[in-house]
Amino acid sequence: MSTNQLIYLVFGLVLVIALLFDLGLMSKKNATITIKKALIQTLFWVGLSLAFWVFLWFEKDAVVATKYVSAYLMEWSLSIDNIFVFILIFSFFKVGEQDSGRALLIGILLAILFRVVFIALGIELIARFHWLLYVFGAFLLYTGIKLFAKKEEEEFEPEKSKIYIWATRLFRVTNLPPEGRYLLKHNNKIYFTSLAMVVLMLAATDIVFALDSIPTVVSLVRERADQPFTADDVLVIYSSNIFAVLGLRSLFFLLRGAVSKFDYLQQGIAVVLVFIGVKMLIEFFHIRISIYISLAVIVVCIAGSILYSLYAARKGVPPEVKDGSL
Repeated sequence: MSTNQLIYLVFGLVLVIALLFDLGLMSKKNATITIKKALIQTLFWVGLSLAFWVFLWFEKDAVVATKYVSAYLMEWSLSIDNIFVFILIFSFFKVGEQDSGRALLIGILLAILFRVVFIALGIELIARFHWLLYVFGAFLLYTGIKLFAKKEEEEFEPEKSKIYIWATRLFRVTNLPPEGRYLLKHNNKIYFTSLAMVVLMLAATDIVFALDSIPTVVSLVRERADQPFTADDVLVIYSSNIFAVLGLRSLFFLLRGAVSKFDYLQQGIAVVLVFIGVKMLIEFFHIRISIYISLAVIVVCIAGSILYSLYAARKGVPPEVKDGSL
């Protein structure tokens, strides 16, 4: 058995065992997920992801391991941005505590399926037309600048999203209490419940976010735009994406009460996207940036924006709260 086959086998076994553990012991049906349980689950998934990083370090080398942890941290930080949108979706559909865990799990598993398809498609397209990386670089540069300048009031509105409008036109949707069901029979007709709409919108939202995250990860792991993908590149892209997305559910329950404490996270992510966009574009001039520099930029920008969000005075907070009089 080759090293790559061994790594994929270990990766697959770890994911299956982890999902069984997560489902069987920590995500029982109709169970309420507390902050303590969410913290345990988050530490579990992050610990598992970092353990895989150590495994890659010993089975491969420091470069592959650094590419993986860079891609994972980038995906993880983008996932936090995802969570803010997820919270708005759950709030809009008034999903109860006991239904949230399973609905989120199904949405995330669908998101993983779609990501696998998009990654495979993206790798094939870039392998055939390497100049597409320059197009993605320009797209990330534009996205980063737009995200940095995005105003706080420009909030995602589920009822105005294209996927919601499309789904309500295509399917019968009922406002009756779902009671844990995704399909409901009423007057001899089958209806989608609000839970089914939540799952659909979660998966669709993640696809939109994947348009940023997949080119970003591809840029981080590729040594040169004009070189073919190596087996290590493909391994890092898939594993970092899947580990980051699987940790979304526990992170959702951990952060949903603290969304206002990360006001400046989007600026940190925006700077990283601009950096990676520029990194992709300057490769045209044969200028290459080391993966270690990329990792340092990601850590500094994301950690810095989170710390600044925690300690800086937030916009919109009443003066009496800032002064500590309440």
